[in-house]
Amino acid sequence: MSNHLGWALFLNSGIKNHLVATLGELIGTTMFLFFAFAGTVVANINSPAGEKLTTTGLTTGWNVNKLLFVAFSFGFSLMVNVWIFFRISGGLFNPAVTLALLLTGAIGFVRALFLFLAQILGSIAASGLIVGLFPAAANVRTTLSQGLSIPKGLFIEAFLTAELVFTILMLAKEKHKATFIAPVGIGLALFIAELVGVYWTGGSLNPARSLGPSIVTWTWDRNHWIYWLGPALGSLVAVAFYALIKALEYELANPGQDSDSAAALDRERAVRMRQEVVRRRVMGAMGYDVGEMRSGGSGEFERLGRCEMGLVKDGVLYARDGGGGRDSLGGRRDSLGGREAASGVGGEKAGAYVAGHGRGGSRSGVYTAGGGSAPHVGPLGTAIRDSGESVR
Repeated sequence: MSNHLGWALFLNSGIKNHLVATLGELIGTTMFLFFAFAGTVVANINSPAGEKLTTTGLTTGWNVNKLLFVAFSFGFSLMVNVWIFFRISGGLFNPAVTLALLLTGAIGFVRALFLFLAQILGSIAASGLIVGLFPAAANVRTTLSQGLSIPKGLFIEAFLTAELVFTILMLAKEKHKATFIAPVGIGLALFIAELVGVYWTGGSLNPARSLGPSIVTWTWDRNHWIYWLGPALGSLVAVAFYALIKALEYELANPGQDSDSAAALDRERAVRMRQEVVRRRVMGAMGYDVGEMRSGGSGEFERLGRCEMGLVKDGVLYARDGGGGRDSLGGRRDSLGGREAASGVGGEKAGAYVAGHGRGGSRSGVYTAGGGSAPHVGPLGTAIRDSGESVR
């Protein structure tokens, strides 16, 4: 009995979840880099390069066919393995991506540390498999091409990593109706980055990817630090831009892109989203703490938290006192996502939200109803008097 209880407690513990995610990340990183490195070795199978040369430079007999083969190997290996391991560990396989998700709050510090270690070990394991299994030269290290300066190499790595990380933030972290095919976009992002980066820098975009081959072949370049600093800077740039567009409420710039039905719903969704923004600003101006707004799985806004007037949940404000009446909690949800008030002078239906200040008083919402009548819809940012007259 005690053994079963202990096992049940372990299955529900945080440490178990960290261990499972770490194991998934270790295997996933190994598989991703093994197939990517194997494709690179095959692409360079007839090159005159020695075992300690890299994927870059004319010394490997470089041509466009090899470039496409290497880029394809990395991009599609990432796509497939992210799709496999996304539900286990997130399918990051890259310390630069781990840093971005840590900074944006998608994962905690402990999980990030476990994943980082798994990514390093996975790269070493993949590199060891390549050296041990294939008799061909393991041309999988990354160095700067001849004639490329250190600042330019650093910028290339940072720029390409920023593109990859931002793709991951928008397709995987931001939940939308196409999140389930995010691995396709992520893999294609790495593919196009490799088309540019492989020749000039080796196309690392990933500190673990560069570290593993250097450890296994025990060949170190004086510019190895570029493959740590460059991706880290790129990750920071992507996170900064992501934070900026989130602060500017990018969902309102091009609304309706995640509509689950016909385009006819786009305008309604845009109006509802704008109403949510208006409500937040009005309530903020009145001094209420309306909690945090974040994007839900369907692209709609979801608001959680408490305010002095009552509970705010799922984008609806439930007032403690609806203008002399009872609490509006317990009413049924109407088609606009609001609730029908149990009673009160402030009106029969609360619409999207109400903040009554007495009989026939002003409302802070876009939808109001007075005197027991159904709510009227006014222009954005306006309220409706009991008589239906707009109030600016």
